[in-house]
This record gives sequence, structure tokens and C-alpha cells, in this order.
Amino acid sequence: MEDSNGAEIKAPPPVHRRPPRPRGGGFTPEGFVAALRRRLSSGAAVAARASFAADSGDESGPPEPSSSHRRRDSSGDTSSTGGPGDFTAFSFRAAAPVHRKAKESPLSSDAIFKQSHAGLFNLCIVVLVAVNGRLIIENLMKYGLLIRAGFWFNSTSLRDWPLLMCCLSLPAFPLGAFSVEQLAFRNVITDAVATCLHIILTTAEIVYPVLVILMCDSAVVSGFLLMFIACIVWLKLVSFAHTNHDIRQLTISGKKVDNAPSTADMDNLQAPTLGSLIYFMMAPTLCYQPSYPRTENVRKGWLIRQIILYLIFTGIQGFIIEQYINPIVVNSQHPLKGGLLNAVETVLRLSLPNVYLWLCMFYCFFHLWLNILAEILRFGDREFYKDWWNAKTIDEYWRKWNMPVHKWIVRHIYFPCMRSGISKEVAVFVSFFVSAVLHELVVAVPCRILKFWAFLGIMLQIPLITLTSCLKSKFRDTMAGNMIFWFFFCIYGQPMCVLLYYHDVMNRIGKTE
Repeated sequence: MEDSNGAEIKAPPPVHRRPPRPRGGGFTPEGFVAALRRRLSSGAAVAARASFAADSGDESGPPEPSSSHRRRDSSGDTSSTGGPGDFTAFSFRAAAPVHRKAKESPLSSDAIFKQSHAGLFNLCIVVLVAVNGRLIIENLMKYGLLIRAGFWFNSTSLRDWPLLMCCLSLPAFPLGAFSVEQLAFRNVITDAVATCLHIILTTAEIVYPVLVILMCDSAVVSGFLLMFIACIVWLKLVSFAHTNHDIRQLTISGKKVDNAPSTADMDNLQAPTLGSLIYFMMAPTLCYQPSYPRTENVRKGWLIRQIILYLIFTGIQGFIIEQYINPIVVNSQHPLKGGLLNAVETVLRLSLPNVYLWLCMFYCFFHLWLNILAEILRFGDREFYKDWWNAKTIDEYWRKWNMPVHKWIVRHIYFPCMRSGISKEVAVFVSFFVSAVLHELVVAVPCRILKFWAFLGIMLQIPLITLTSCLKSKFRDTMAGNMIFWFFFCIYGQPMCVLLYYHDVMNRIGKTE
């Protein structure tokens, strides 16, 4: 637009007029709903709802608005922070919905395994400390300190010198096995003759300490230690003979195998040497091979700490036995001859110190002692156990609890049975049968009784394996199998075996006197 002189005249700015309000001074229902939706979609309202969701524990609340929304709300929309049409704080009002989606309770069966229970675990530890602290004080007030001065060594220990001499003479059998292998690798004797000689040596090695224990008036603990060492030597001799027999078949006889051995495997297909035999007999393993993975050096500081811990936990085991287990066992009745309620009460009373003793024994032997041996010998493979405490089936427990014995059974019993055409079920039965016989020897011979309690305790694991495997296949997320394992091993099985063997030994001693 131009004036009379031709100059351009700017148009005045437009005037924004507020639309007239309806008479009566209020909003119409349509206008209220539109304003409510507009305000609720603003950034400030989104932030308010997110804050309300966080305070109320609703993890599904809307996310926090972006910084551009916050800047726009703080600068561009001044009417959103006050006035009668302000809906920013609607999420804090009673009209705001609280229940927005379906959710499970944290302890429901479908959600319990998805939650963290660290706080409940801490509570259990606190309760255990409090309860057992009271029991320790009560026991000391009732019995006093029961640790005797002769717990570690006394005059009666001198009677066990034949057992000590028997233990010191056991290395003669590995030397005999080494001589047999030297003759076999040099083709002086046939493979069949070498196998017969190994059978004679291994049988004599296990019968010799049995006869010494039965002929000598020795303590039960001394006999147990001798039989434990004798069984370890027997397992090592079987592995030594079986492995070298297989090496001869692969190298001398040229027997074909399904999978070609790797370079590392070829290094182990060698004739035994005296050094390899001595290292194997001392190493924390039951499976022989000519060479093992080794560590670079010995960590002296770490080794000293492990030895100190070993001595401490050995003392704790002696304290638990003398202070808690012995008084309960001595004052108990035979579980199969007394009343049912009395037997249940005794087993439950014995189960708690038995669990502590068993866990200390596991940590002391499988973790401390085997790692001490491995560190001194620079033995590299230190997988002596796995997370057996999480086992959901009895079969899983036996595969994780004692890895040296498990590897021996799989290598020298289970797979040979499978290769010979035996079914898997029969191979499992044979594996448990061998384990049951060894357990019975370790316990029954020192006690000089043959009641087959340890044998039955191992063989009854087979139906428990079937039961827990069915529970695991039917209920994938259940821990019922883990609970069955803890009950039959710690609450019922071990205390019952302790009571049975103690009273049978006492009855035998009473009859002989």
C-alpha cells in the first residue's frame, strides 16, 4: 500500500481477539475435554506422570519428556504452570488412574525366579548366626568345653603303627605296575599277561590294608584314613593300567580310532616313565596321562594362606565333632529299635551340626587341600568341583560334587561299558555299584561290621535320580529336585548313617567285651 508521495505504508499488526466465553463463566463439556487432552499431552504433564509413576513404584509409567519439550513448556506455554485450566499436576490428583497393567506379585510362582532375593539371603545369614550363636552358648553352658587334650594324638595312637607301616608300603604296588608296563611296551610279555598281572596287583593292593586293619586292634579313625588312601591308590592303579593298555593298542597295534587325535593328544601317547608315574601318584587327580597342564610358578604367599585356612578349618571340624556330634550320638538310641518320634527328633537334632561338618569337610578337602597339592606340584587343571549346590537332580549333583572321581568313573567305567554295547541304564548301574562297593569298604572295614548301610545309601541314589529327573522335565523352573537333594543328603541320609554305624559299632564292642 502506497501514500500520495509514493512511499510504502506498512499495515498495522493484526489484533488477536480472545473468543467470547460462553455465558455463565464456565467451560462447555466439549471444551473441557479438549483442554484436558491438550494439557495432558504437554511435556510438563508427561513429566508429572513420570514422577508420579516413580513415586508409586509403577515401572510402566511414561518416560521423562525430552529437553526440547521441557524448554518449550518453560518458555512457550506460560499458561501451563498456573491458572484454572492447569492440568500439569493431574497425575497427582485422585482422578489419575493408579492401576495401569496386570502384574504378578513378586513371590508368585511365575515371578519368583525372576526376582532378586539378596535381602532374604542376608536375613537367612543373620538368623543362622543368631540361632547358632545361641546354640553354641547353650552347649557350652550345658557340657562345657569337650575338646580333650588327646584329640590329635594320645597313647592309644601308638597301637596303630602297623597301619602306618602298611600305608608307607603301599607305593610298592605302583612300582610293580610300572615294571609290568615296561615289560609290556618292550614286548617282553603279551598284552593279556600284562592285564592279568595288573588285576593281581590291584586286587592285592586293596586286600592288603583290609587284612591289616582286621588283624590289628586299631582305632576307627586310623582305619578309615588307611582305607581312604588305599582306595585312592587303587583308583590310580586302575587308571594307570587302563590308560597304558589303550596307548599300546593305539601305537603298537595300530588300532584305528573314530576321530584322529590332535597334536596335544599325540604328546600323551607315550610309554610311561618313572617320573610321570611319581607325579601322577602325588597329583590331585585319579586319571593318568603322561603329561598334564602345568602352571608357570608356585605362588608362595597364596600357598601359605591356603595352608593357614586348612589348619583353621581342620580345627573347626574337630570342634564340631567333639562338641556337638559326639554328645548327640552318645545319648541317642538305635534309630531302628527306638520309637519313630524319638528317631526323627534325633536325626533332626544331628542334621544341623552334620551339615556344618559336611560343608567344612568339602571346603577343607576339595578346595583347600587339593589346591594346596596342585599349587605345590604346579598342577594346572584345578576343576575339583562345580556348583553342585545348585543341582536340580541327583544325577547333576554326582556329576558336579567330586570331579576327580566323576572323571575316573566316566573314563574307566561308563564309556567302556557303552563301547562294549551295554545300555546306558546298565552302565549307570555299574558305575554306582563300583562307587557303592568302595564306600562300603572305606566305612565297614574300619568299623569291622558288614551291614551294607553305605552300600545301600549309594545304590538308592538310582531311584532318586529317576524321581528328580521326572520333576525337572515336568516342572522346568522348579527347585523341588534341589530340595530333595538337600533333604536326603544332609537332613536325613548322613545323620541316619552316622547313627546306624555308631550303634552297630557299640553293639559289636559290647559283645566282644
